[in-house]
Amino acid sequence: MLIKRPDDIAAAEITDESVYLGRRRLLRTLGLAGSALLVGCGQKQGNTDAKAETDSSPTLDLARKTDYANGEAQTSFKDATHYNNYYEFGTDKSDPAQNAGKFQPKPWSVEIAGHAEVTGSFTLEDILKGQSIEERVYRMRCVEGWSMVIPWAGFSLADLLKRFKPTAQAKYVAFTTVNRPAQMPGLSYAALDWPYREGLRIDEAMNPLALLATGMYGRELPNQNGAPLRLVLPWKYGFKGIKSIVKIEFVERQPRTSWNDAAANEYGFYSNVNPDVDHPRWSQKTERRIGAGGGLFAPRIETKPFNGYAEQVASLYAGMDLHQNF
Repeated sequence: MLIKRPDDIAAAEITDESVYLGRRRLLRTLGLAGSALLVGCGQKQGNTDAKAETDSSPTLDLARKTDYANGEAQTSFKDATHYNNYYEFGTDKSDPAQNAGKFQPKPWSVEIAGHAEVTGSFTLEDILKGQSIEERVYRMRCVEGWSMVIPWAGFSLADLLKRFKPTAQAKYVAFTTVNRPAQMPGLSYAALDWPYREGLRIDEAMNPLALLATGMYGRELPNQNGAPLRLVLPWKYGFKGIKSIVKIEFVERQPRTSWNDAAANEYGFYSNVNPDVDHPRWSQKTERRIGAGGGLFAPRIETKPFNGYAEQVASLYAGMDLHQNF
C-alpha cells in the first residue's frame, strides 16, 4: 500500500524508536508475537484523508505576531500536518492525517475541576471569550530526534488558568485528551493507557511561553494537529503538548501522565529538552529538522538546552538535578 509522506523524508525515518516501543506494548497486551499485526505496518485504519491545504479551514483573526524562533526557516504546512505523533489516530507518522478526517472538533467543551474557585463545564466559546489570538513562531523538538519550526496561533495558558482562580492547594495542572473510539481508530489498540493524560507544575503552566493553541499557519488547527485546543510548550519534548483537551484539573500532587506511566525510565515527568540527558536508546545531543532537505541524511543540528528557551524558563528549575528530574 502506498503511504503518503513528505517527499524529503526517507522511509527509514518514518518508523522510529517510539513507534517500535508502542508496538511492542501492543503485542504484549494482546499476547501476540511476530510482525503480522504491528500497528500501522502496511495496514491503514481508514481511508479518509484530513484536508491538508492551508485554505481548507477558516482563517484566524490574529492580534499580533511574535517570533520566538529567531527568524529560523519555518517548516512547511504540508510537513507539519503530515508528519505527526497522535497515537489516537495511529502510530505511524502518516496515520493522523490519514485517519483524522472523521473527527468532529465542534461543538466542544472543557471541564475545569479540582482546587479552584471556579469549576464546571465550559464551551470552547466560553474558553475563547476575551482572549486575543496571537501567532507565536516556536521551535518544536520531538523526543525521537526530529524538530520543526511552527507558527502556532493561540493564547496564554496562564491567562486562562487565572480566570478559574486556583487555590493555594493547586500545585499542579493535569490535562486529559478526548476519548472517542468511533472517531479515533487508534484507541482500539492498547499502545497507551487511554485517555491520554499530561501534567505540569503550576509555575510551569503559568510561564509566559506556555500556549493554548487554537490554530497554526494563520488557520484553525487541523484535526491531526490537535483540534480544537492543544497545549504548546516549546522548551519541552513534543509529547508534553497534549492535544484535543477536554479536561483541566488543578491538583495538589504530581499527576499521572501517559508516557511516564508507560515507560518512566524513558519519559520523565518534566521532559525538558536537555542534550545532556539521553533517551536510553538514542542520543538527544543533535536533531534533524523536518523539511530541511536530504531526509534521513539531512545535516543534524546541535540540540540546545530547553530547546533554546533557557532565558525564559531555566529559572523554573534552579537547584534541581536535571538528570534526576528529567
